[in-house]
Amino acid sequence: MSDIEGGQDSRCGFAAIIGAPNAGKSTLVNKLVGAKVSIVTHKVQTTRTRVLGIALHGDAQIAFIDTPGIFKPRRRLDRAMVSAAWQGAQDADATVLLIDAQTGVTEEVDDILKGLQNGGGKVILALNKIDLVKRESLLQLADRLNATGLFSDIFMVSATRADGTDDLIGHLANRMPKSVWLFPEDQLSDMPQMLLAAEVTREKLFLNVHQELPYALTVETESYDVRKDGSVRIEQVIYVERESQRAIILGKNGSKVKTVGQLAREELQEMFETKVHLFLYVKVRDRWQDDPERYRIWNLDFKA
Repeated sequence: MSDIEGGQDSRCGFAAIIGAPNAGKSTLVNKLVGAKVSIVTHKVQTTRTRVLGIALHGDAQIAFIDTPGIFKPRRRLDRAMVSAAWQGAQDADATVLLIDAQTGVTEEVDDILKGLQNGGGKVILALNKIDLVKRESLLQLADRLNATGLFSDIFMVSATRADGTDDLIGHLANRMPKSVWLFPEDQLSDMPQMLLAAEVTREKLFLNVHQELPYALTVETESYDVRKDGSVRIEQVIYVERESQRAIILGKNGSKVKTVGQLAREELQEMFETKVHLFLYVKVRDRWQDDPERYRIWNLDFKA
């Protein structure tokens, strides 16, 4: 069944995963889909665009919307990311608020709760990282959040260990409206491979450069060519805002960018199941965060 279909009792719909930065949204979506569709790092605000991960559960097809973290925006890019997150929740058939059980109700989480109260309608609560929290503290947090009246159901999960994720996806499958499937059975994401390739490289940069530099860079795939032997040649540009940042990305004698390229190439080869020839270039583009074209590529609203 590789075409778009589904049985007589098939269901299909969209489930948005929202939360504060670093709640574990991308890790959870990847676990629910059963494949890596969204990049994951320990740094906050890693996800910049809406990522769709598609999972099957019984007769149901669920398109999970992995949204950027919701926080107090300071810059244009921040505002666009937060707007995309709220839009994802508004468009979904079901919304899951994921909260890091370790940090609990932070100022950012409190702002999200207020936003949900203004929106009306109940959402699903998932408390994440339960393996790192004592049971008593976990139950107290669940009781406190349940008292808000915002939640129809509460799930306890550990996205990294897949604890509780079967219960969550089973519940969401039943919440999806009756419908034929909207995507082919073997499709895992709606992200174009050019953008996915850029995201993988950006993930490796986030993991290998420090402090605020990750937020001053972006990666674009300039060419993606499938060669006669089936291998793929990819050329990407890493844009930074200042010449000093370019020097950091390059590293001594190009060592840093070489390491990043090797790590990205290895992961892309595994993802695409073919040999990948990856070429990285580092360029300075002042104020790239104010360029409308960047937002179009990420499906973000430049005027948000």
